[in-house]
Amino acid sequence: MLTCPICSAALSTLDNGVACPAGHRFDRARQGYLNLLPVQHKNSRDPGDNQAMVEARRDFLNAGHYAPVARRLAELAAERAPARWLDIGCGEGYYTAQIAAALPEADGYALDISREAVKRACKRNPALTWLVASMARVPLADASCQFLASVFSPLDWQEALRLLSPGGGLMRVGPTNEHLIELRHKLYDEVRDYADDKHLALVPAGMQHAHSETLKFRLSLADSKARADLLAMTPHGWRASADKRARVIDQAEPFEVTVSMRYDYFVRQD
Repeated sequence: MLTCPICSAALSTLDNGVACPAGHRFDRARQGYLNLLPVQHKNSRDPGDNQAMVEARRDFLNAGHYAPVARRLAELAAERAPARWLDIGCGEGYYTAQIAAALPEADGYALDISREAVKRACKRNPALTWLVASMARVPLADASCQFLASVFSPLDWQEALRLLSPGGGLMRVGPTNEHLIELRHKLYDEVRDYADDKHLALVPAGMQHAHSETLKFRLSLADSKARADLLAMTPHGWRASADKRARVIDQAEPFEVTVSMRYDYFVRQD
């Protein structure tokens, strides 16, 4: 199932790690994950989200603010009942753990390019196979997955197509134009609209758009910690000015925002 990120040969379990016939070996970290991101595939020393972003997202999600988003994703995954699934860009594992709970009999994998994220993610469910790896070079065999999840994550569509077995599908979850609209108006003088369906133009031949729905609800962030975490886990934490971020964090009254997510499911054709 796992493949070598250097030569693409199959990886076999060996002592406290994995190795391929060519002798490329990867040890398991003490936290339980495998680092299958060779140095030559890195664009920086520590790619992906840093520790501060990961911990802010962990605290915000653990507080339950996006629980409806995770619950609906888990329901949609359970309806597909895959034998093997992968969460691409799993971050610190909040959504991954919800999928795993909904698919107790399935073989689950999760990867992220951020080592800081995966170090924390693997504590959520040690039974899953947690990987530090590139989303553009996923170290899994061709046609090996029946279900892929991509939540708030960049996506290599050709890799997704390669990984899916015929009839398997990808569930993409991303924000609509209404997502956090109140926050965006607070932070920026000009709020630009964007098309909710622009990702559809990237779908490769061989994948069919089979399902789409939107989940929308209101969120009240009463304490400054939750507002600070929300900013820190999004690009707004570095795009917006320090003064405007401080006004959002320090305001006395609860901050009301719209959460709006789009779920799109794409099936690989035979």
